[in-house]
Amino acid sequence: MSRTPWFTESRYGLFIHFGLYSIASRHEWVQTLEEMDTDSYKKYFEQFNPDLLDARTWAKKAKADGFKYVIITAKHHEGFCLWDTKTTSYNVTNTPYQKDLLKELIEAFREEGLKIGIYYSLLDWYHKDFLVDGYHPMRNNVSYIEENKKGDMENYRQYMRNHITELLSNYGEISYLWFDFSYQERSWKNFNGKGAKDWGSEELERLIYSIQPNILLNDRLDLNRGVTTPEQFARSTGMDKDWETVQTLNNSWGYDRDNLDFKSSEMVAKQLVDTVSKGGNFTMNIGPNPRGEWDNRSDEILSNVGEWLRKHGESIYGASESEFPPPVDCRYTKKGDKLYLHLFSYPYRSLLLSDLGGKVKFARFLHDGSEIRFANTKDLDPVRKTEENLYHEVTVLHIGEALDPTMLLLHLPIQMPDELIPVIELTLK
Repeated sequence: MSRTPWFTESRYGLFIHFGLYSIASRHEWVQTLEEMDTDSYKKYFEQFNPDLLDARTWAKKAKADGFKYVIITAKHHEGFCLWDTKTTSYNVTNTPYQKDLLKELIEAFREEGLKIGIYYSLLDWYHKDFLVDGYHPMRNNVSYIEENKKGDMENYRQYMRNHITELLSNYGEISYLWFDFSYQERSWKNFNGKGAKDWGSEELERLIYSIQPNILLNDRLDLNRGVTTPEQFARSTGMDKDWETVQTLNNSWGYDRDNLDFKSSEMVAKQLVDTVSKGGNFTMNIGPNPRGEWDNRSDEILSNVGEWLRKHGESIYGASESEFPPPVDCRYTKKGDKLYLHLFSYPYRSLLLSDLGGKVKFARFLHDGSEIRFANTKDLDPVRKTEENLYHEVTVLHIGEALDPTMLLLHLPIQMPDELIPVIELTLK
C-alpha cells in the first residue's frame, strides 16, 4: 500500500528543470560535459533573469494539461539554488532576477491544486567541500583536485541538512522530496562514487521526517527504500511497491535549443497508459527557456495529451493494473468495476477479449460515451443461419469459426475515433 494515497491517485506528474544551465541551452550537464570551472560558469549566474516567467501561467498550463503534481528543481548538480537560501550567496536572489523563484512557483502550483514536489541534487559542483569524483567538472584539473583534497564532506553534509531544513520549513507542505542521485557503484581511475555514507542519508532521512512526517521520498538516497524511479525507459513489468518512471520530451532535462528529437503527443500518451497499466506513475519533464517560457513544441505536445486526458482521465487517475490479459497492442487499466481498454492499434470491426465472456454488462467509448455492442462467444454459432432480413445479413458481423467460449467479442465501428488512443470502458458485473 502506498505511504501516501495521493501519489497513486495522481498517476501523472510534471517535472520542471530550470537553472543556470537553461541559459547555456545545450544540456543540464553542460558544466561538466565541457569541464567548465566556476569562474567560466559564472556568466550564467550574472545573466539569469527569466523576465517573461509567469508562475501562474506555468501552473495553469500544468493543470489544463492534466498534471496532478509537480517536481521543481530547487538545486541541480551545478549547485545554484532557486530559492532565497541563507546558506550561500549562490542563489536566485543575487541574480538580476532578485526574487525567490521557488516560492513563486510553489505558491502558483499550489493555488491550482497540484501537489508540490521538490527536486534536490545531492551533487554540488560549486561547493568547495564537495570532493571531486568522476562526474565533477574539475575531474581532469590537477591543481583543483589537489586543492580540493582539503574539502570536508561533513561540512557539505551539514550544508545539505541546512538546505533541507529551509525547504521543508519555509514553503508549507511539501508532498514529495526527490533526491538525485547516488552512485556508490561507480569507479573511475582516480575516484570512487558516492552513496549513503557520503550524503549522511540516514541522518538526512530522520531530519526530513522530523519536519514533515507525511512527506514522500524517492529511492536515490542509497537506502534501498522510497519510490523507485526508473529514468528514460519503460519497465516491462510492474512492481509491488510505489514506482514512477520519469521521462523527457526530447533528450535533455534542461532547455536544449538545438535538440529537436521530441516525442509525439501520441507517444507520451502511450507511455502514460503503459506505465499506469503496470501500476506505476508517469512523470514528464519540461525545460523552460532562459526567459522563462515553455517552448511552443513542448507546449503543444503536453496540451494535446491534456486534451486526451480531459476525456479519458477516468482510465488513468486512480487506476492501476488489471488481472485480465489484454489483446495484442492494447493495454488495460482498472478502477473499481470499470475496466479500460486502450487501443494502441485500432482493429478492423471486431476485437476478442480473453477471459471476459459473461463478465461485462456494458461497454462504451470513453471519449463520447457511445455504446459499443458486444457478444459472449459462448452464445455465438459458427454456422450461419438463413436470414429473411437481407439488410441484417449483410451488415451484422458473422464469425465463421468456433471461438473460445470464455471470450468477449466487441463490435467496433470501422472508422477509428479521432483520438490519440481510443479507450473502451467496460463495466464489469
